Amino acid sequence: MRLAKAAVTVSFIMAASRCQALVRTGLDNIHSYKHILSGKRIGIITNHTAYDRHGRYIIDIFKDMENVTVAALFGPEHGIYGVEKDGKKVAGATEPTHKLPIYSLYGETLKPTAQMLQRVDMLVFDIQDIGARFYTYIYTMSLAMEAAAEHGKRFVVLDRPNPINGLQVEGNILKPESASFVGLHPIPVRHGMTVAELATMFNEQAWLAKGAKADLVVVPMKGWRRSDWYDQTGLRFIKPSPNMPDLKTAAIYPGLCLVEGTNISEGRGTPMPFRQFGAPWIDSENLAARLNKLNLPGMRFEPSSFSPAESKYKGRKCHGVKIIITNRDLLSSFYSGILIINEIYRMHPDAFQWRTTHFDRLCGTSAIREAITTQSSLEKLRESWQPDLKSFLRIRDKYLIYRD
Repeated sequence: MRLAKAAVTVSFIMAASRCQALVRTGLDNIHSYKHILSGKRIGIITNHTAYDRHGRYIIDIFKDMENVTVAALFGPEHGIYGVEKDGKKVAGATEPTHKLPIYSLYGETLKPTAQMLQRVDMLVFDIQDIGARFYTYIYTMSLAMEAAAEHGKRFVVLDRPNPINGLQVEGNILKPESASFVGLHPIPVRHGMTVAELATMFNEQAWLAKGAKADLVVVPMKGWRRSDWYDQTGLRFIKPSPNMPDLKTAAIYPGLCLVEGTNISEGRGTPMPFRQFGAPWIDSENLAARLNKLNLPGMRFEPSSFSPAESKYKGRKCHGVKIIITNRDLLSSFYSGILIINEIYRMHPDAFQWRTTHFDRLCGTSAIREAITTQSSLEKLRESWQPDLKSFLRIRDKYLIYRD
């Protein structure tokens, strides 16, 4: 009996220690790479998420390094402080503590210019991604890699976890004609990769413009496993954008972001963006019942009413549903998002409207919208993605840094 209890205790301790695993990010490991930084003027592409596990910010860490000069900062969408609204152009500024220039990569240009790089020897990228194709930080990285290649600057990526794990891959491959800043390369919606793995793939697959190839250096993590969700890393979750408040939101975002491409509110400006959605004209009880009948894996729905503080229907009462995640490991978030939009379209064909260009950009194809409007089989559409998805998985495998 004592032996059995001891075994249970050991198992519990092992499970608990895994849940509190101390993952070390690339920033945590940067001192092992001091030799490549020595004597260099560094431009840091970053935002408010670039802290190490001891709570030190990247600028302070680099400023304390001997024989290293931080020459400039570069900010992505939402700005270097992560407070600007989605889609809003961000102006350049000066960082107040160290008086460093902050160049915006989400304003007049999305890509570092020759003038911005004039006093920079090397670019360092450290931003927390969310794991979905249409999250723009990975394209800020991609375009900055192009600029680094064009101007002879080394490009260093400090890796961070994919918060929604590195195993699950889902969705269609983006079509070249649908490429935009919410989908620049032929990857699926849920790619299951870290930023450093993506950077290596973009570089080695010749996906950068005109076949440019950056002098790329990766500073990997230690202790991260592909099966880890962010709350299993021991790292503090810092919301990477104003409407990405927690890991639950990140888990359903690869599908519920599609709501942006319609006239349904995605709950921006509420405590549960993307986890609740609706419109003034929706029957919330009926919608919840219909969605629950779909038995979408890993989620259920409850009626909800809310008044968004921003974006669509600002200040108006919206009726819809909120998502309750029942098992995050079972989620097929992208396909579930398609089925949710299809159900609302069927319920309210007269009130529902597409934001056609944006929806197709998010999907990386017009085929999904066309299948919904013609009420074609969505399951057959999903099956049609599989050959391209399998080809992607073969490509992806070559660039995985972490293998459980």
